[in-house]
Amino acid sequence: MSFAPIRSICCIGAGYVGGPTMAVIADRCPDIEVTVVDLNAERIAAWNQADLSRLPVYEPGLAAVVQRARGRNLRFSTAADAAIAAADMVFLSVNTPTKQRGIGAGQASDLRWIEASARQVAAAATGHTIVVEKSTLPVRTAEAVQVILEAAQGDGAGGRSFAVLSNPEFLAEGSAISDLEHPDRVLIGGADPAAIEALAAIYGRWVPAQRILRTNLWSSELSKLTANAFLAQRISSINSIAALCEATGADVREVAHAIGSDSRLGSRFLQAGPGFGGSCFQKDILNLVYLCRHYGLEEVASYWQGVVDLNTWQQQRISRRVVTSLFGTVSGKRLAVLGFAFKANTNDTRESPAIRICRELIEEGAQLAIMDPKVDPAQIGRDLQRPPLAAVRPALDPPAPEPPGAGEGGWRSAPTALEAARDADAVLILTEWQEYSQLDWRQIAAVMRRPAWLFDARAVADAAAARAAGLKVWLVGEG
Repeated sequence: MSFAPIRSICCIGAGYVGGPTMAVIADRCPDIEVTVVDLNAERIAAWNQADLSRLPVYEPGLAAVVQRARGRNLRFSTAADAAIAAADMVFLSVNTPTKQRGIGAGQASDLRWIEASARQVAAAATGHTIVVEKSTLPVRTAEAVQVILEAAQGDGAGGRSFAVLSNPEFLAEGSAISDLEHPDRVLIGGADPAAIEALAAIYGRWVPAQRILRTNLWSSELSKLTANAFLAQRISSINSIAALCEATGADVREVAHAIGSDSRLGSRFLQAGPGFGGSCFQKDILNLVYLCRHYGLEEVASYWQGVVDLNTWQQQRISRRVVTSLFGTVSGKRLAVLGFAFKANTNDTRESPAIRICRELIEEGAQLAIMDPKVDPAQIGRDLQRPPLAAVRPALDPPAPEPPGAGEGGWRSAPTALEAARDADAVLILTEWQEYSQLDWRQIAAVMRRPAWLFDARAVADAAAARAAGLKVWLVGEG
């Protein structure tokens, strides 16, 4: 198949997908100029700052990749039109959140940024441009992108032409660099063989040929939604069994080990916890639900809706367990929350289980001290939709009569787990950071009120050490 080699790439979107993906492509293809553009000048400035420990995206290994490529053939810029005009290939890697209003609100993807990006490419591109969908998109979105580009192609301006490909990402946050450098598969969907091979040749620099899969556009788009739905379904499934284990006296970790030893199932995504989060799982399943209903597949839609409903129930179950264990009320009580990111090794809080659990505890009147090693307190405030407490009132022992309106819950940030636990009635572990498995529970128990609780929703703490220190311990899925 004859195709022109790619010399210049532009990526629209400098977020959790665009930034790391383009950094690895630039690192592995030093002869290709890679420019990442974004409307957010603050984000671009953060990618360009000298202190690589403060990049806007935290991923293990990312700083080293950026350091090797930035200034050589990797650039971050707000000059989108110029970068598009110079590019042979443009990746669309913008946000596609769930619609909040209008047709499909609460389920369908909001494609305004994809459409805006396609129109910008249509206006600024020169010559032949390959446009690659990198964002997670509903099936047949490429059709809309093609219509926009074809309109520009036929406007008589300078002999421009376009080809559209789907190249969904299959990255797990926290291991994105490893996933990019050693992918299970690279999926390329399209109808233009030359465009497909041009993109395949880029990945072929470091990815074995048998791992580069080629499909049509629609299969590629649906494969991404399906992969995320299947992974999320495993999480909801094991969490449903965790609740049954607690009721019957079984241990979900023993059950998960037993079923995970079955070669037909495998052990991945069988860790019980507070539920799935992140930018993709819930959004993609809701999108799948919307699509199924659009095509009249109500039973299929109900099946996948159940995966999301159980995930929400699991988070509510945890917050209720905390309240009932603390004598039916957390009003005026201090709770230490360890972990706010949706998973370890990332600073991403989108759809984090911690958000719903913390909001519900605050509504119950709890005063939370939140510690996360990578999440900025300002982001916690945005997610909880309230500023931190100016000052933390003394814990009530016993709760004193309060005037109407008093006892309202709130939160503050804490620099360490020990500070978060000071004068607290309970510690909640909501993110599986490695450091939480090495906490000194005697030291922590010494600064807490008694009786003191550990609610470990990730089962990462040394439960025996916590019990030896005098704490009552709840582990998710332990009967």
